[in-house]
Amino acid sequence: MFAKPKRRVVAAVLGAALAVTGGAAAAVTVAPGVSAAAAAPATDWLHVSGNQIVDAAGNPVWLTGANWFGFNATERVFHGLWSANITQVTAAMAQRGINIVRVPISTQLLLEWKAGQATVPSVNTYANPELTGMNSLQIFEYWLQLCERYGVKVLLDVHSAEADNSGHIHPVWYKGTVTPELYYQAWEWAATRWKTNDTVVAFDLKNEPHGTPNDTARAKWDNSTDIDNWKHTAETAAKRILAINPEVLILVEGNEIYPREGETWNSPNTDPDRSPNYYYNWWGGNLRGAKDHPINLGAHQDQLVYSPHDYGPLVFNQPWFDKPFDKASLTDDVWRPNWFYLHENGTAPLLIGEWGGRLGQDERQDRWMTALRDLIVEHRLHQTFWVLNPNSGDTGGLLLDDWKTWDEQKYALLKPALWQHAGKFVGLDHQVPLGGDGSTTGISLGQRYGDGGSEGDSTAPSAPGQPAAGTITANSVALTWAAATDNVGVTAYEVLRNGTVIATVSSASYTATGLAASMAYTFSVRARDAAGNVSAASAGRSVTTSAGGGNGDQGCTATYKTLTSWSGGFQGEVTVRNTGTAAGNAWTVNWTYPAGTTIGSLWNGVVGTPAVTVRNAAHNGALAAGGSTTFGFVGNGAAATPAPISCSLS
Repeated sequence: MFAKPKRRVVAAVLGAALAVTGGAAAAVTVAPGVSAAAAAPATDWLHVSGNQIVDAAGNPVWLTGANWFGFNATERVFHGLWSANITQVTAAMAQRGINIVRVPISTQLLLEWKAGQATVPSVNTYANPELTGMNSLQIFEYWLQLCERYGVKVLLDVHSAEADNSGHIHPVWYKGTVTPELYYQAWEWAATRWKTNDTVVAFDLKNEPHGTPNDTARAKWDNSTDIDNWKHTAETAAKRILAINPEVLILVEGNEIYPREGETWNSPNTDPDRSPNYYYNWWGGNLRGAKDHPINLGAHQDQLVYSPHDYGPLVFNQPWFDKPFDKASLTDDVWRPNWFYLHENGTAPLLIGEWGGRLGQDERQDRWMTALRDLIVEHRLHQTFWVLNPNSGDTGGLLLDDWKTWDEQKYALLKPALWQHAGKFVGLDHQVPLGGDGSTTGISLGQRYGDGGSEGDSTAPSAPGQPAAGTITANSVALTWAAATDNVGVTAYEVLRNGTVIATVSSASYTATGLAASMAYTFSVRARDAAGNVSAASAGRSVTTSAGGGNGDQGCTATYKTLTSWSGGFQGEVTVRNTGTAAGNAWTVNWTYPAGTTIGSLWNGVVGTPAVTVRNAAHNGALAAGGSTTFGFVGNGAAATPAPISCSLS
């Protein structure tokens, strides 16, 4: 039905609507600006290169958009069409820089469309005369034409098994009559339906798989072929989709929990704030399993994008919000171990499929949202903001309750995370500017990279100067360096510690924190431009932190104890106590084992190198005067009690 060239007319939609309305041609309006005679240009399909998404010419692109829900719910159509006009809403999104829209949908609705059972939803036809008489599939495909007109791309998301406003609460992709096989078949139908329509550039296989071991149904992540193994399901669905359309991007979300080191999926589930058995995160936000069991799409690995979700304390007060936090601590404690490592290691791109919330109600909420926005901007992480809809109860929307007025405060926060170049928003269509022909706010991908999209910036910046060390303390080093140069302009610097990226900053300075006392570190820097080109690393600067003073001098003691041992291993525990008169916000413990003894797994702390360095976990960094906490671990080798063991408290 839609196997037609780009900028195609809506004749198929019109013909289908005529069948519904009995020939009432006036009931359907062809999307303005869509030309019947336009020649078919190059396609806009996207692919993966390292941790970037690129077009067919290899130019880096930045997917920056928003969600608009409703098709996933019982209404089976975008929410808001009871008062707002579909064309005006779509045009406004494009003019304000939304270059991709994530559309939640249900497997049940896809199966209904597949069976020819699309129903006519309730739509205000006074506000939307162009939708008169259309069923839900016709409205969706009419909207695809509007997206094409305004240069907007679409990400289709199976939000739930059943068409249900609360369907996302069900933890897995199968429910009732919706079996795993029907789930696969629904995606195959979608892949076939829009395989030549490069407006639909990506499929998010399942929204927020989740659940804990005590739940009747839960999503796990391992190498099994069990019915509840999300990794296996995602690989199966992706391969069946890509056999039909090898050009579409495949988004795989995380789940909720992952076993800690030494545990299995059969380990008991207890209070996640105290249990060492599982790592917990947001629904869909735990991608720790991808480190041990990465998604394998074979010959189509260049279509894989990982897609975590993340929210603030107004959605749920996670443990890491109960202590002082900022972007650096959230990155170390939450984002990096759960998903950001995939970007830093160059494994695959990340698209944060949901993030957002209300502003001005909780200082912590505003701080979290600003921190995540800044991480997105600094690393050009792809994102679709939750949400356009004002009727999202726990987050609110970009639109206010009239479905026309924008929440300017929230939009101002989002705007830096929307792709912009030379003062205009950049779309993902090579020919159509974001905002449509004649847009004053947006440009096309072809305009961004030159005619046809093949003349992009491929020149990397020069290497920055060798970092200079300023103030050095027991746990921090202030760094500055000479700026790099670029043919277009440097947009960011990546700071490396011992060869690993630890931060991305916009200026030529950075203070590295969370270091161990009396330890040597080597810092270097590399530059990045707006096109994603990365320079060579600068010369390294070796720095040794100052002495921490041993136990107690910094108001902190660490007591090491071996709990049990066996041939080749042991279990240990360290008690950290604040011996000072003021509360502390974070602690670090450091010791050195003899050769052959190492840490195998650790809980209630974050282990690093060199030697053995353990920092507090998200939930136990704050220590009142006289307060204490413990962390435990399983070691490999001889159960040697280290001496000395140092502790610092900040």
